[in-house]
Amino acid sequence: MQLSARFGDALVFANYLHAQQLRKGGTIPYIAHLLSVAAIVLENGGDENEAIAALLHDAIEDQGGDATRQEIQRRFGAVVVEIVNGCTDADTTPKPPWQARKEAYLAHLCTAPSSVLLVSAADKLHNLRSLREDYALVGELLWQRFKTGKQGTLWYYRSLVEVYNARYPTPLTTELTRVFHELEAMVAASPSHQSTIDVEKI
Repeated sequence: MQLSARFGDALVFANYLHAQQLRKGGTIPYIAHLLSVAAIVLENGGDENEAIAALLHDAIEDQGGDATRQEIQRRFGAVVVEIVNGCTDADTTPKPPWQARKEAYLAHLCTAPSSVLLVSAADKLHNLRSLREDYALVGELLWQRFKTGKQGTLWYYRSLVEVYNARYPTPLTTELTRVFHELEAMVAASPSHQSTIDVEKI
């Protein structure tokens, strides 16, 4: 499959929307994540609409809500905007409470179409790879980046893995599951993690 000029337009638009945004806890431009997710989608058989949605999967949530939704539809059409909608867990500011928002997103994935599951799983795979690499570098300090800390973060990704395995049993899900289990094993083996467990028992 060859990508058309639409994909290039989407890349420019995504870079424009996220130009001032960095990856959580670092100095990596956010566009690096979007490019990685699009690459995972294409490597797992995604079409151009799915790849464009991968570039824009956080645009509604992080960069403008409904106004951005309307612009995505105008530029790239209904198929793309529906996939991006399906990957969006909030489109208002401030966002709803974290736990309720994530539980609603998990429930939504239980009935989401395959295009949404593909882009969503690609997003979560790249996030998990980043978490695994960063945990190897900074250990338990990693969880300070997240409002819900270690327990909430691991609960969410564990729940996502369960949903993807039930609804989207593909090589992508197999890889996502493997990376999550690697992260869990690293956390369990960490001396800092063991110390935290000991303190919690007191």
